[in-house]
This record gives sequence, structure tokens and C-alpha cells, in this order.
Amino acid sequence: MKVKIKKVEDGIINVFKPKEYTSHDVVAIIKKITGKKVGHTGTLDPLAQGVLPILIGKGTQCAKYLNNHDKIYEVELILGKKTTTLDEEGEIIEQREVPEELFQTEKVEETLQRFVGKIKQRPPIYSAIKVNGRKLYEYARKGQEVEIPIREITIYNIDLKNVDKETQTIRFEVSCSKGTYIRTLCEDIAKELGTIGYMKNLIRIQVGDFNIKDSISIEKLKENEDEITGKIKTIEEIFKDKPTIILEEKKLRHFLNGVKITNKNPDGIYRVYQNSRFIGIGIIKENLLKRDIIL
Repeated sequence: MKVKIKKVEDGIINVFKPKEYTSHDVVAIIKKITGKKVGHTGTLDPLAQGVLPILIGKGTQCAKYLNNHDKIYEVELILGKKTTTLDEEGEIIEQREVPEELFQTEKVEETLQRFVGKIKQRPPIYSAIKVNGRKLYEYARKGQEVEIPIREITIYNIDLKNVDKETQTIRFEVSCSKGTYIRTLCEDIAKELGTIGYMKNLIRIQVGDFNIKDSISIEKLKENEDEITGKIKTIEEIFKDKPTIILEEKKLRHFLNGVKITNKNPDGIYRVYQNSRFIGIGIIKENLLKRDIIL
């Protein structure tokens, strides 16, 4: 007989998504364990692994505050081959001999550093970005051409980890802004080196404050569902750096009923309390406090 787990709090859990699982697969597993509404921020492709913050219960309302987080990835780029999808999942459509000098550490280092800063990037055709109301991969699967808009992203840092001439791979760690396509970055780095290439492996090691060293694996959760109770970051913890507002009973009733309350604090996000009891999150704009996330 399966033991029922303790009541699960609303918030966010830092899950390690393994290869071959989709982000939706992970959401479905957590939903089954908790019995609550579940969502995620920052989809990871099935071939990628790493940090996937999962939103639980009223934690799903925090998504709008988490979507713009910067990310850190460990990447493996293979040179001399090009695929349809710019990763290992696609069909190889071109191969080239790669000159030995391209694997010189100094050359690779210098090339990687050219990508640090604000750069223009054209997302891959096999992506979920919508153009004219349709996802790009829908055009790709039908062999239809479409103009893909270029957008600006930021690469904060690239740290070369290893160059392997035998396997023709380059491994590096990249810190980047939201909206960065690592598959495209790999293709562009290979092009800058004077050859072709595709992303062989991808591990997301950090999203905002969520680091891989603090994540919990899907396998561990499946083995012991009760593990989830000690791994959830509550809504109060998520906003721990935000200032607080304490409401007395009358104003609290108005706040909970959706009535805007006069408050002369600066505009911004606030943790709202009644005495020491956490009530939820409120937003002040133009001297008016309104509710946002209520427990």
C-alpha cells in the first residue's frame, strides 16, 4: 500500500531534468506526486538536461517574476558536421574536414571571447518561437520557408573548459540572458572558427538563483515521493529580498477582497503580513497597494 505524502506547500522545486524527458514529462510527474496545479519556467529540450524550476500550486503565479532570469549552461560543441536541427537529434546534412589549427586552445579562447556582450542572434527554425501565429518548427516540418526575426541577446561570460582534437569537440560554460539559443550560438561559434558544427550536449547548471548542486533528480522523487516536502522553496522564501508591509485586520480584509489600499511606500513588490503571518505578495504603484499572490 502506497503511503500518502505529507501536505505539500505551494512554491518552487528545483528539479534535475534528465535526457529524454520533456519538460512536460517532469510537470506530469510532479503533478501526480502533489495533486496540485503544476507548471515550469524555461523549457528544456528533451536532449538537454539540468535545472528545471517547477512551480507548484500558487507558486505557478510566480512565473511572471521568473521568466527573465539569466542562465548558465555547460555546452559541448562538435565541429565538422552540421545537422538539420543544430543538435544531435537532427539529420547530418553536411560534413567537412576540420583543420588541426582550429583546435589550438588560444584560437578557440579568442574566438569564444568575440561572442561576449550584446550580440544579434537568429533563432533556429526548429524552435517554438511564433511567427505569424505559428511555431517555427511547424514551418520546418512542412518544408516551408519563413523569415525568422533577428533579436538581441547578451552573453555575460564564456569559459572554455576543454578542447579535444580526437573527438573534434569543444566544451565551454556560458552565462547568458533569457532568450539565448545555445544551438544557434554553437553554429555561430563554428562559423567564426571557419567551419561548421552542432550542439552535441547541453546541461543547464543555473537558472536565476536555482543551481544544479541544489536540484533533486526525478529518479529520487519517484523512489521516495516524500522527498519533495523538504525541497520546495516557499513563496515567502522566493521573495525574501523584498520589503515587508504589515496590515491590520480592516485593511487586510480590503486587501484580500481586491480593494486597492493607499500606501505611501515606493512603487514595487512587497511581502504582506498580518502580525508575523505571511499573507502573500502585493504590489504598490502610485501610492496604491493591490494584491497579487495570496496564499
